[in-house]
Amino acid sequence: MKTSLFLMRHAEVEETYHRVFGGSRIDMGLSARGHQQATALAEWLRRHAFDGVYASPMVRVQLTLEPFRPHYPGTPVPIEGLREVDFGVWTGCGWNDVQEKFGASAYDWLELMEHDQIPGAEPIEHFRTRVADSIRFIVDQHPGERVAVFAHGGVVRMALAHLLGMPMRKFEHFEVDYASATWVDIGEMKAGRPRTEVQLMNFTPWRDQ
Repeated sequence: MKTSLFLMRHAEVEETYHRVFGGSRIDMGLSARGHQQATALAEWLRRHAFDGVYASPMVRVQLTLEPFRPHYPGTPVPIEGLREVDFGVWTGCGWNDVQEKFGASAYDWLELMEHDQIPGAEPIEHFRTRVADSIRFIVDQHPGERVAVFAHGGVVRMALAHLLGMPMRKFEHFEVDYASATWVDIGEMKAGRPRTEVQLMNFTPWRDQ
């Protein structure tokens, strides 16, 4: 019996926060383009009948979810564990600022997070545990069903790292675009983790259709 999990990243954020590490501390909204992306994502998602919908409580995720609400008969459930990771002292810094202030490349953020090398950031094991617990809770509520999860780029990468048994840093090779959908089927336990099959990765209805 497989549970189908659709993992969505929020749409494009306000222009002020483009290429800025917002994480869990900055509760930004969406850009005009982001609202258009969210509508396109909702139009694609309405083709799928979902048995449950869960979401990060952060504003950018809730605004991405908003166009889909009329197409879902139930009530989306907010989960605190789906919040974005806390970037510590990098919060509010642009990608160039990180190099200038901390002597680090913003492109290495996954590697640095994996080794707890961003000062004041959320410890990687705490992030891994809360995302894994959230995914486990959702799957336990919906055995053999289809579920939509609206969250963040970091959360989608960590969920995949957990489900596939890979280090999070490996997901620097996987793009997770704004308003994208990644679909995985989760089955029986094998070697201590659920057997997971990736059916769709980083599909962006606003661009790919």
